Amino acid sequence: MRTAEQIKEQLDSHIRSMVAWHFSEETGTPFWLSWAKAQSFDPRSDVRSFEDLLRFPDFDGDALRSGDLDAFIPRGYADKPYRIFESGGSTGSPHRRLSWNDHRTDYDEFSKHLPKTHFPQGASWLMVGPTGPRRIRLTIEYLAQIRGGRCFHVDLDARWARALMASGRHERFAEYKAHILEQAVAILQSTSIQCLFITPSLLEGLDELWPLRESQVTGIMCGGTSMTAQTVRFLLEEVLGEQTRLFPTYGNTLMGVAPSCAIRAEEGYQLNYYPPVPRAVLRVVQPDDPSNLVDYGQVGRVELTTLTREFFMPRFLERDEAIRLEPCAEYPYDGVGQVRPLGSTDAPVAEGVY
Repeated sequence: MRTAEQIKEQLDSHIRSMVAWHFSEETGTPFWLSWAKAQSFDPRSDVRSFEDLLRFPDFDGDALRSGDLDAFIPRGYADKPYRIFESGGSTGSPHRRLSWNDHRTDYDEFSKHLPKTHFPQGASWLMVGPTGPRRIRLTIEYLAQIRGGRCFHVDLDARWARALMASGRHERFAEYKAHILEQAVAILQSTSIQCLFITPSLLEGLDELWPLRESQVTGIMCGGTSMTAQTVRFLLEEVLGEQTRLFPTYGNTLMGVAPSCAIRAEEGYQLNYYPPVPRAVLRVVQPDDPSNLVDYGQVGRVELTTLTREFFMPRFLERDEAIRLEPCAEYPYDGVGQVRPLGSTDAPVAEGVY
């Protein structure tokens, strides 16, 4: 088990390596090379630790919405084919991220956290979620494959579902949701499925059509829309049997995926997530002063820093708020708990089914 000091040393070393890569004339990313010319410091010599990234301003996500994609191709990856992934677009036009192999590497690491007792080697998976430009379709399929299994899919147009909800067309939304679940049930009826990826909203609806306590499903990855502790308690006590492990995740196209700690009734069914350091780091910051962290146990805005050779994105303010969690034995660095859409306690947020 790595100590907090070892994690810090690894993270700082990784940051120096990533900054050297993205700001080098030979391998660097045009967007960042151009940005550096207007600065009063040289990232390659002046950024030596994670704290030094505070010299960067909050990353403007609009650069990933309408900017030149070529500006985000590192010279070290020139002429190599890549994929274009898009975020959900829940706060406007979707963000775009180029990927050569990050989407696989993220899930190589994530796979180590899935217990084989509930997500066994060789299992068949069913993924009920968006395909198209969303990377989740490829990553869940890849996850099944590297664990020796195969993956079936039910496509979901999450943007259309969200548009129906936001415009008040609830009847149409219910029809679309039923259409998705009917396809999922058809696969479950004809195929032995042990592992499932699905969103919380669809999971509850699926159980009404295909009782999960009586099924062969032993592991469920749940992601997409946020889950309250009340929802988690309901799923564990009323929907799933003892043979099934619920494994919530927190992630997106720009970050990757953060596994959850074991859910405990004595902790009020709170969902606690820890990011894939050093490839991605989460901080919970003061909304009106993002340079400063909130205290442990307090709510703030989630700030994401992504650090790979393919993608360098420091200090991006997410659309989420969360509680800042202290390091734990398994993850000796900060985590985030009770993640929910920013401002959702003040006004309802239309998340649809994803």
